[in-house]
Amino acid sequence: MAKRPQLTGRAAILAVVVCAIAMSLAYPVREYVAQRRAISQLEADKAKEQEEQRKLTERQKQLHDPNYQKREARRRLHYCGAGEKCYMVADKEAKRAQASTRQQPTTTPPWYETLWESVEAADTGKGVKASTAPAAGEKKDDGTP
Repeated sequence: MAKRPQLTGRAAILAVVVCAIAMSLAYPVREYVAQRRAISQLEADKAKEQEEQRKLTERQKQLHDPNYQKREARRRLHYCGAGEKCYMVADKEAKRAQASTRQQPTTTPPWYETLWESVEAADTGKGVKASTAPAAGEKKDDGTP
């Protein structure tokens, strides 16, 4: 009995046909999967936008409510209704804190002045290297008491 070869002509043609079919289907399947992924992402975005729209609609209804407007005017703007006496308690410590922050304005010179001063200091030789300069609040120890 003669030994048959492992790879016959029919088997080779069948393998080529199967590979061709697989190659021709690979791109459309990949595109289908990508489109399904994009659709699901768009649906999620749509649901998020609809939720945001619902919240904004509720907020709009709330802002048009006269009772809410009165309540917010009292709370935020300290308005009083007709015929009402309103009192406001002032916090002395808060006023002191505001006054102290107003007295100490923090102004920094413009960048070009700082640059020019550093150029002049380097020109005169009075500049200090950044690595040897003491940090803010740090005292340089030069041996004097």
